[in-house]
Amino acid sequence: MDLSFLKWIGHASFLLKLNGKNVYIDPFDLRGTKVHADVILITHPHMDHLSEADIKAIADDNTKVFVPKDSVGKIPVGDVIGVEPGKHYSYDGIEFDTVPAYNVVENKKHYHPKENGWVGYVLDINGTKVYHAGDTDLIEEMSKIVTGLALLPMGGTYVMDVDEMIKASGRVKAEKVAPIHYRRLLGKEGSAAAEKKFLANVKNGIILDEEQQPKYSFDQ
Repeated sequence: MDLSFLKWIGHASFLLKLNGKNVYIDPFDLRGTKVHADVILITHPHMDHLSEADIKAIADDNTKVFVPKDSVGKIPVGDVIGVEPGKHYSYDGIEFDTVPAYNVVENKKHYHPKENGWVGYVLDINGTKVYHAGDTDLIEEMSKIVTGLALLPMGGTYVMDVDEMIKASGRVKAEKVAPIHYRRLLGKEGSAAAEKKFLANVKNGIILDEEQQPKYSFDQ
C-alpha cells in the first residue's frame, strides 16, 4: 500500500495530500515545517486535537475547517462547517464520512461522551480509504467500517489500551492498521512494548514513521 500521501506529524496529527490540497487532521504541537492548510478536520475539542494556536499557524480565511457542531465557536479562523456522526461530506473533490467516536468503558465515559457527537473520519484518497478514529474506545460502529488504512488510538487512559486496540483491529475491516495517540502517553519504553505486542497480534499491523519526536508529556 502506497502511503506517500500521508504524514504522521505526531500524536493524532496528520497531514494528507489530496487532489493537490493540504488536508490536516487534528493539527497539534506543529514544531516542524507548517504548510498552508486548505482543509482541516477536527475530531473533537480537547486541546491535543483542537489547538487554536496551531490552527492559526496554518489556516487563513479561505481554509475549510470541519469540526463537531458543539465546537464551531472554538475555531479561530477559516470557513467553519459543523459536522455530526454518520454523515457524508464533500468539498472541492474531497469526500469523507464522519463516524462516531466515544468511550464505552464505564470509568472513561466522561472523557468522550457519546452524546457530544464527536467524530472520526473516513476519507477517500484516490481510491484508498483512510479511517482516522479520533479519540474512542472499541465501539460497535467499527464493524461497519471498510478501509484501506485504519488509524486507531492505543494510549490507554482516555482511549483504548493496547489489548482493546488489538480487538478493534479485528473489528475494523482494514487492509492495514496503525496505532496512533500513544507515544506521548506511554513514553519510550511503554510505547516500544505496546508496539511489539500490537505487531505480534495484528497480522495486518504496521508502525508509521513519526515526523516529530514526541515530548512524552503534555506538561513539557
